[in-house]
Amino acid sequence: MIDIGLNLTNPQFASDREAVLLRAQQAGVEAVILTGTDLDDSAAAATLAAGWPQFAYSTAGLHPHDARHWDAGSATRLRSLAAAPQVVAIGECGLDFNRDFSPRPQQEAAFVAQLELAVELNKPVFLHCRDAHARFTSLLAPYLRHLPGAVLHCFTGTADELSECLTLGLHIGITGWVCDERRGETLRALVPQIPAGRLMIETDAPYLLPRDLSPKPTSRRNEPAYLPHIAATVAALRGESCSALLAHTRATSRAFFRLDEVLS
Repeated sequence: MIDIGLNLTNPQFASDREAVLLRAQQAGVEAVILTGTDLDDSAAAATLAAGWPQFAYSTAGLHPHDARHWDAGSATRLRSLAAAPQVVAIGECGLDFNRDFSPRPQQEAAFVAQLELAVELNKPVFLHCRDAHARFTSLLAPYLRHLPGAVLHCFTGTADELSECLTLGLHIGITGWVCDERRGETLRALVPQIPAGRLMIETDAPYLLPRDLSPKPTSRRNEPAYLPHIAATVAALRGESCSALLAHTRATSRAFFRLDEVLS
């Protein structure tokens, strides 16, 4: 299985990053995509990924929370980062109108600039959208026919939003949110509607520890070793075997991020 969203540069992993990756491998995770959320973080993610060839890969981007830091040199630096073979997507980028840590006009400008860079570099995009669906899709739609792929990571939206995302051709990333019978109720009902070939799985670690893990971990920190639990939950909700789910999500993730083209 492949964890398409791991925030390994997060300070919560500062003391045991190698152990986290080793536990992931022992749990059956065959590849991880390390999420870049700002320019320094993206550089750190690329460096970490380079140390684990054929297992760890990374993205390079600026999260909407940090869009206020986008300037004339940001695209140049991202372009340079994206030239590394282990950097397989542009992002995490998009819009977040829930917290508005960056002003909305700056979020939109940084998002569009990264979409343009992804088109230029022929890289897929790793996307974030929270409470901004209409504006998010209106900005994204014109670029989709020029992009090799787009995945909306950590999808937690409505049925109508999922339908529009699928119509636009987006891939969908599902996290441990689906393991929460309270907050994840809507998502649990929608997971069967995502076609095989468009679905990927992720932890978004260290965030979103699956609520129904048993026995409960002593720490609230999520990690990729818990991806099998998420996968089993998703498979059960879809009414398919775990092996079938893992077969198609693995194939989808490898093809989307073009992992077989990355040189060791």
